[in-house]
Amino acid sequence: MMMMKLLFFNILLAAAWAAAEAQSLAGCPDKCRDVDIPYPFGVGVQPGTSRNCFLDQSFNLTCDNTTSTLYFENYPVSNISLQRNQMDISTLLSRGCCNRTGTIHNIYTKGFTISSTQNKFLTIGCDALGVLIFRKNFTYYSGCVALCDKPPPKGMIDQTCSGTGCCQVDIPTGMNNISFYGATVDNHTKVWTFNNCSAAFVAKSDWFSFSLDYLQKFPLDRVPLVVDWTVSNVSCQTASSNEEEYACKSNTDCVDSSDGTGYTCKCKSGFEGNPYHPDGCHGISGALLVVITLIFTLCWARKQRTLKQLKRRNFEQNGGYMLLQQLSQHQGYGDKFKLFTEIELKNATNNFDECRILGRGGQGIVYKGILPDDSIAASKKSKVAGNLRQIKDFINEVFVLSQIKHRNVVKLLGCCLETDVPLLVYEFVDNGTLLDHIDPSHEFCINWETRIRIAAETADAISYLHSSASIPIIHRDIKSTNILLDHDLRAKVSDFGASRLVPLDKTHVTTMIQGTFGYLDPEYLHIGQLNEKSDIYSFGVVLVELLTGMKAVEFSWPEHKNLAMHFVSSMRENRFWEILDKRVSDDPKNAKQLKEVALLAMRCVRVKGEERPTMKEVAKKLEDLIAMDKRHWVMRAEDLMSEEGERLLCHIPVVDRAVGDGTLACYDSILKEIATEIADGR
Repeated sequence: MMMMKLLFFNILLAAAWAAAEAQSLAGCPDKCRDVDIPYPFGVGVQPGTSRNCFLDQSFNLTCDNTTSTLYFENYPVSNISLQRNQMDISTLLSRGCCNRTGTIHNIYTKGFTISSTQNKFLTIGCDALGVLIFRKNFTYYSGCVALCDKPPPKGMIDQTCSGTGCCQVDIPTGMNNISFYGATVDNHTKVWTFNNCSAAFVAKSDWFSFSLDYLQKFPLDRVPLVVDWTVSNVSCQTASSNEEEYACKSNTDCVDSSDGTGYTCKCKSGFEGNPYHPDGCHGISGALLVVITLIFTLCWARKQRTLKQLKRRNFEQNGGYMLLQQLSQHQGYGDKFKLFTEIELKNATNNFDECRILGRGGQGIVYKGILPDDSIAASKKSKVAGNLRQIKDFINEVFVLSQIKHRNVVKLLGCCLETDVPLLVYEFVDNGTLLDHIDPSHEFCINWETRIRIAAETADAISYLHSSASIPIIHRDIKSTNILLDHDLRAKVSDFGASRLVPLDKTHVTTMIQGTFGYLDPEYLHIGQLNEKSDIYSFGVVLVELLTGMKAVEFSWPEHKNLAMHFVSSMRENRFWEILDKRVSDDPKNAKQLKEVALLAMRCVRVKGEERPTMKEVAKKLEDLIAMDKRHWVMRAEDLMSEEGERLLCHIPVVDRAVGDGTLACYDSILKEIATEIADGR
């Protein structure tokens, strides 16, 4: 409110400066009706003094209190301009009818001149003669004739006064005493079907627009006329030598009249006001700077208020109140969760620079950012603003992550709700995704020992979601791109936008199908009932990726585009060693674990969910395999050639020279166990 008052005051101040050229002397009338009366013009005398309100008698005006009309002599005044040094008045016109000459009108402007640039002498009619008489030391005449046999066709010459029905002549410079009248040429002896009167007048040229209707009847009795006014009848040099009589006040320049009669005054550059007023002109640069500064400040304040309102609206549309309500029900969570501002995240991500993009997913784009405390974070920005489903996914992800505290789950640091799309801020995991590291084109291949450890860490995190969280959580989008790796290649499960909480009293929830093709549980896809076994299927696909180094979907496969189906089919056809990633299968010490993990993956990707193991069982199996491997390789060197050692080493792929076709030998025990699994599986 205070800012508005300051702006209003300065606007009034600026308006006062702009109106300064219309100032009258103190106590003198500054208006007559709606016409401003600037000094040197004036009406009457200053109250309580004998001083005139006008400079001299040339500028003496009269205000008719009855009609509130301002008069210069007997001419009504409609405008006075200090900048152009002109005054608009109105005069009568002369009509000549039949054999009768129109009334002779005289225009006398005392010390002022009738503007030669702004006025014309015009005559209207089809038997019309307009006569203009100039008097200045001597008398001479001018005028024009407008003749026509019959009225011109309608629309032919409207708005132009070119001689047909209307003619015009210029006004000489320096004239302050002219007379004119209208008459006929042929005394209207012909039979006319239109008005037999002509009209002659001196008028403001840019005001007049001719119409053929005027040949029937000219509708006006008075017309506007422009008078050029000057001060005195001497030059600037002569006038400035007499300080008392000199009309130009402080901070002004004197300008000689272009027609050689008198002079005018104007404010110097950078000054505004009335150059004839005793107060003179005033500098406006500093004042304008103040006004501009205040206007800028107000605009800035209004913009800030608008931004604040926009942020509040975004907060509401982004589900902020819903989120706060949910978070308030979980005591202590607010201490570790931060609501970031838009400016903080813009600064952190260099205004969401393309170069900061870490990845793009179905839920949004992830940017690398540096927070004010110099810590590195990852900011995920939704793709579509105002998408209700994505907003719900966002709120769901925040709420789900609020329930999770596990070393192998990406930590949520906070969120931003002020922007048009919501943003989540996570801890930064700097080594890419699991898919990056098992892709054959990746520069560095992770060995089997690291792969099985990552699988165990991921399984442990999912088992935690299913069994140890306060409310069981189904991730719903387990895949190798949602398993991030830190600088030590430790697994971090991420992207909980599609996750769902399953109350303890329910075995499943019915939802709209959502997930990633290739990882999607076929049973969930068929019946739409989501339970923890859906995550187990997806994790089984990840295990197959770790074993084979292949992608979850590959359209180049002739029969099965889905990796899980391709894997099961290969196992059925006794092609286990063929589909393994050669980068891990060539190491003989991996054979036992490869076989066991393959059997585990087979169980996880069974079609029927009830036949799949629990995630707790999967995690324990992987942990046991890792522990067993560690115990095994600390055995004495001589035990490596024992029967158990021979059984393990027999799984190394070799060429059977007896056969000679490169077939694999020594894998009977594996095939027996796999055959057993396939017989009672899918």
